[in-house]
Amino acid sequence: MQEFYCVRPELLCSGGRVINRNEYTRASPSLFTRRDTISHHENPKRVPARATDRLHEGAGSGVIRYLPLVLLTLALIVVPVSAEDQVNTSAFHEPVVVHIGVYVVNFNRFNVEEGTVETNFYVNLKSGTPVSINDFEIMNGQITSADTIIDTPGEKEYRIIAALTVDPDLRRYPFDRHTLPIIIEPKFKNERGMVLVTDPAENTLDPEADLPGWEFSGTSSAITNKTYVTGEYPNSRAVFNYGIGRDSVSTVLKFFLPIMLIIIVSLSSLVMKVTSRLGLNASMFLAAVLIHWRVADAIPLVAYPTFMDSFMIITYATLVMVLVSGILIMKFTEAKDTARVDQVYRWSIRIIPVLSIVFYSLLFLTLMR
Repeated sequence: MQEFYCVRPELLCSGGRVINRNEYTRASPSLFTRRDTISHHENPKRVPARATDRLHEGAGSGVIRYLPLVLLTLALIVVPVSAEDQVNTSAFHEPVVVHIGVYVVNFNRFNVEEGTVETNFYVNLKSGTPVSINDFEIMNGQITSADTIIDTPGEKEYRIIAALTVDPDLRRYPFDRHTLPIIIEPKFKNERGMVLVTDPAENTLDPEADLPGWEFSGTSSAITNKTYVTGEYPNSRAVFNYGIGRDSVSTVLKFFLPIMLIIIVSLSSLVMKVTSRLGLNASMFLAAVLIHWRVADAIPLVAYPTFMDSFMIITYATLVMVLVSGILIMKFTEAKDTARVDQVYRWSIRIIPVLSIVFYSLLFLTLMR
């Protein structure tokens, strides 16, 4: 007898084709009876054993079928993490350290009124990473020319000619002192990408440097940080300062000698009892105004009084007191009041020179601070 095996009881096998039990019964009742007969004679353990084998085979093939998908999923999870680690690692790499030194040859054409000066200097760059002058910029000026002197992977040296801007401090004018800075900063990188280092011993001024009308008073250098946007990392900045002050001899000859002569002539007129001294003092007053106007025209307008302004205020006060004493003497002389004339004469000689000397002394003491 030919046997037919079916795993599921509701299905029957016929001619190698599995059909539904109900359909099979409607199609051939005799066959349905035959299948029932066969099912009673077959080994009851045989069907479950074959069904179990096929279930194990299906489970194993399912695991193998889904194994590539599992591996692909793990790869997609692991690779982005590795890439993120690489980004984080690269973001915290060590910055490039550049040792910078400046040797100034000279300064030229310092214009106090415009706040400009020209300079030429040598700049030396040393780093383990190749750098060039194109990686830097002068923050308070503009490079007009740059010639390469040394060009090696670890060291660069250039001769620079630049026009700089200066913020002059005129409070002590004409005894003013100024700082001529050279400010160098990386052009593209903040301090996380590049850090500047300077040695004060390598930043010098040529001994033959000369700026007409000025005397050099010292040099200094420092590394500072400059933040342009709140919350961002600052830029490393190298600042090289060169102090200058007006030549004392030229200052006295140009500014104070004419004024002091006017004051001496005016105070000397106090010994005169004649009314003609009034015209002399008036002319001295006008001369002082003209000198002040000429001196003040050499500097820009500022929002604070300069030393020269305070000096001229005391000068005007002295000349006015002398003028007033002359007017009173002329008035009492015309009234033939000799007692009043003598009184004005004595007190003007005693008070005006003393007050003038005291105020001038106090003013010059402010320069000591």
